[in-house]
Amino acid sequence: MLSLPQVPDLAEAPDLSDTEGCIQCQMGSKLVLFITGNCHWQCDYCPLSETRRDVDWMFANERRCETFEEVIEEARAMRATGAGITGGDPLMAKERTLEGISRLKEEFGPGFHLHMYTSIPFRPEVARDFAEAGLDEIRFHLLDLDAERYRSTISACAEAGILTGVEIPCEPDKRDELLALLDELRDFDISFLNLNELEITVGNHDNMELRGFNLSTEITAGAAGSNELAHEMKSRVMAAEQGVADPADGAFREP
Repeated sequence: MLSLPQVPDLAEAPDLSDTEGCIQCQMGSKLVLFITGNCHWQCDYCPLSETRRDVDWMFANERRCETFEEVIEEARAMRATGAGITGGDPLMAKERTLEGISRLKEEFGPGFHLHMYTSIPFRPEVARDFAEAGLDEIRFHLLDLDAERYRSTISACAEAGILTGVEIPCEPDKRDELLALLDELRDFDISFLNLNELEITVGNHDNMELRGFNLSTEITAGAAGSNELAHEMKSRVMAAEQGVADPADGAFREP
């Protein structure tokens, strides 16, 4: 029987537990709106290349755009069903981001799904601005895994009607901290937790090498151990929801 050990398993199809933003991304129907390369933090695992990092440029997919008319043109060309707004950090260009959200909703209608990533625990009252502009979903990247500093902002977003969650990379050397974070997030106003496989790229290779990370296979950019940690964390959450023992340590936990 033919064996292809270097070929990873195919990703599972979207299911009902995925958010609308995740489902559309997996379908390949979302425009990637890179609103700015500016960021307030210097994460050592940041995957951005030098051509985008700390540069105040806007891209729609791979197309550099000076205006939102160009962004809309790119969205039409790919028949986008929504857009993911990223950077840098979109909050570093807040007014531009709000304008982009409003323009896309005006052009494509309320069903055009918009989600945004940020690592900034902005003032709670700003959540209403994003909700009124038309943002559907927001994903917080918790710097230093310090969830508490984001609590009021997260609650404000949820109260404003924005589907609110956390999205973080699974750093293989932060296993204990990440598992502890699962317990900490239990009483937060979040609807989902997305765990990303840590990637080794041209932009972060030197830093990842210093931390001792290697590629998991020769054909992916994933760091060895990251995928496994994400599955361990998912199994812990699922076990708690189903009222069964954690397969890793046999403990029973509250959902």
